[in-house]
Order: sequence, then C-alpha cells, then structure tokens
Amino acid sequence: MRKIASGLLSLNFPSRSNIAILSKNCAQWIISDLAITMAGHVSVPLYANCAPASLKQILEHCDAKAIFTGKLDDYELQSPLIPSSVQKISIDFYGIRDGILLSGWLNKFQPIQSPADWTDEELYTIMYTSGTTGTPKGVMFNMKAFDHTTKILVEYLKKLENLPDHPRLFSYLPLCHIAERNLTEMLAFYSGATISFVESLDTFARDLMLVQPDLFFGVPRIWAKFQEKILEKMPQQRLDFLLKLPLINSVVKKAIQKKLGLSKAGLKGSGAAPIPVVLLNWFSKLGINIREIYGMTENCALAYANQEEIRFGTVGKALPKVDVKFSEEDEILTRHIALTLGYYREPALTAESFTPDGFFKTGDQGKLDKDGFLTITGRVKDQFKTDKGKYVSPTPIEMKMLKNTDIEQVCGKAKSREEISKSLVATLTEINSQVEHYEHLKRAVIMSTEWTIANGLMTPTLKVKRNEVEKIHLPNYPKWYAENSEVVWA
Repeated sequence: MRKIASGLLSLNFPSRSNIAILSKNCAQWIISDLAITMAGHVSVPLYANCAPASLKQILEHCDAKAIFTGKLDDYELQSPLIPSSVQKISIDFYGIRDGILLSGWLNKFQPIQSPADWTDEELYTIMYTSGTTGTPKGVMFNMKAFDHTTKILVEYLKKLENLPDHPRLFSYLPLCHIAERNLTEMLAFYSGATISFVESLDTFARDLMLVQPDLFFGVPRIWAKFQEKILEKMPQQRLDFLLKLPLINSVVKKAIQKKLGLSKAGLKGSGAAPIPVVLLNWFSKLGINIREIYGMTENCALAYANQEEIRFGTVGKALPKVDVKFSEEDEILTRHIALTLGYYREPALTAESFTPDGFFKTGDQGKLDKDGFLTITGRVKDQFKTDKGKYVSPTPIEMKMLKNTDIEQVCGKAKSREEISKSLVATLTEINSQVEHYEHLKRAVIMSTEWTIANGLMTPTLKVKRNEVEKIHLPNYPKWYAENSEVVWA
C-alpha cells in the first residue's frame, strides 16, 4: 500500500484528486483503495462489469485523474472508452498490461513514510449508484460516515451473533457496493478479519463451502439460488420427510448448512431487495434464520435491521442512533451522522433529496407495526395510477407472485408450457383473491430471454431496471392485454 501511495505521489496530481478503481473483488482492490487514501486522494470505486458507455460517463463526470484496472472480464471492451486524460494503472497480476504496471511501482518505489492527513469531515470517497432508475449518481461520503456505521455494525454483530475476534469473511458481492464495503472492507479494518475472495462465479459454491465464513450476506436472488440447488439434490417431498425424523433432523440440517458454507455463519443476512416470506420460512426449517436488513447507498446502509427478534416480512427495527420519520406519502425518511454529503456535482438533486430538517428521502414507502417493525411496501416512483384513478404499488403484488417457485427460475425446460401456464394461472387466481379489484392481474407474460446484467436489464446488484424493461415492452402492452389466454408466451 505504501509503495503504491509513493507511486501515486510521483504522478503529481493535485491533492484530493479523484482516482477510480475498476476490478472484481481481490486483495489488490483493498490495497489500492487504501493507497489512494494514503496518497491524499479520493477513491471512486466502479462496478467491474460497468458498461463501456457508463464507464466513460462516470470517469468524465468525476474528472478522474487515474484508474486502477485489475481482475476483469471485459477490459478489451471497456479500455477504449476510458478517456485519454485518465492515467491507466494496471494491476498486472491479473494479466492486464495497459499504462503504468503496478509491479513496476512495487520494484521502483520505497514505502511512503508520512501518509496524508485527513479530517473526518473531508470528502473521502465517491460511490456511484448502480443506475436502477437511470444515470448513475456519485454519492459522496466523509470518513466519519464509515467510522460511525462500522462501529454500530461491530456492536450489532458482537451482541447478536457473537462475532469472534479476527473473524473469517467471504467477499463476493461488488466491493464498490455499500453493503460489501461495510461488511467486508470496513468490518475487516475494525475487527482484524481475514478476507477470502471468491475466485469466479463458477467456483462460488466450492469457495464458500471451503471458507465457512463467520457471517454471510446475500441478496434475495442468491438465497433463491441456494434453495434451487438444495432441491436439485433433495426433492421437497424427501426433505420434508427427513426433517420430520427426530434424530435425522439435526443431521440433515447440519449437512445442508455445511454444504452451503454456512455452518459457522452467525449473521445470515439479506438485503438490497425484498425477500419473500415463504423463502425465509423455508430456510428457517433448515435452521438458517435469515435477518432481513434495510439500507441504501445514500444512508451508508445504516437504517433498519432485524435485531434481538427476527420478524419475517419486515426489515426489523431502526438501528441505534438512526432517526426515522414518514412523509404524508408514507415515504421513509432517515437522518444520522453517516448520511451522504450529497451527490457529486449535482447540487440541485442534492437539495431535492433532503428535507429542510436534514432527513434523507429514501424513495421507499413503508409502514410500522405496533412494535416498531418496518415493512417496505414499495417505491414512491413505482406507484402508478389506473385509468380509473386508483393508485397501485407493484411491490407487494410481486412478492405474492414469488410464492410460486417457477417464477425467477429458468422455466420451460424441465416443465411443459401447459404445466407452467397452469401454475401461473393458479398464482394469478390466488393473488387476485387477495387484492383490491383495481389491482387485479390480467395476464402473465413469459419472456423469451432472461433479464440479466449483460443485456442491461439488471443492475450489477441484481435489481431489475424497471425503466429499461418498460422502454422495450411498452408497445406490446395493448396487444398482450387483449389476448384471450391468461398466460402469454412472448
């Protein structure tokens, strides 16, 4: 780190210049991030699978002076879109040899003796959002935000899940995302952890099983994939039978937990998107109690969590030192000292995002039960009005659909069209019996291709880009609505 910091200083950039990192998770990612800080610059971490056009837009927007490039799959496509004004620094351990080579710096420079001084109020990092609803925004943080958040996180983990000293961590979610930056990089600094990095997507299951980390955080799609893989090995009927046997029950649970890599994990968390209660209940029967956590980039992921009591279907209670209130539209508003400083070079957008008394407008809608547990009910901007003037929030209806395990999986291969159609019609009928008449679902449309990161319909954090899906399919809505069948195969 100190040698790389010396190398950065040799480039004579103005103090507090913006320096980007473009790489999958690896040790050199964290080493580069710390070296940037040591040299007195601001780190700008980017998604490794960032589309070339987005990469160019972000680097220009933040006026990046340099970019570290490391473990990447698409660098040959990304490289031409890196502006010529940006100095390339290659972490050549992973094969990229473009611009300055990091190995050369390690051989040439002596370690920096006096790292830069920082105040806890200064801009420390700019974290660009994944762009669910449009152009990525640069979310600014000072050091105080991470210090405050991580101290609360450590206290939470030690109190509720007996986090050991020097825990073992498993890093696979993008380090440029607020959850992974808190739960891996920052937590490691504050707890003296060992970090193991996933080698590749193909080796994820093997790597997790070998590491057996002391905590595991996943997005809902990861938990759904775990379920899918378990049921491939052991059909539901056989699993139910074995779990009913008194002595076999615990053996089966322990075997599944170890096979998944969760035998030592205290915290088993889920966040970034709602997770179906039916999935939480399913894992609970295996002795895997998942704590749903709620936060976002702009509030440093410090908002709500299931704590002493886990209540499925909710994101728990407000974490310590977090102030919360609700707008007239039931929008969740949060305030604490770890909030973003605002959006980089977007003063108008920053002003719009805060209330006069300093609460951040999350854009999420929610409601509290009598005990203070929060249920997320939707997004303010996702709500739409029917032609008869009724407002509908799609999120609760989508959660009901996810009870059907054929949804969110690759379908039509193991089952016939007739079986899938029958399954979906049953789901539509069940949902329509539970919602207002103006919320009734008219059709289910089966897409011929999946929504993926590669085709631009999912963010790097596996959330659907609703606006992009809408753009593509909007012309088909009248035709689909007029179909006779309840299930349309597009």
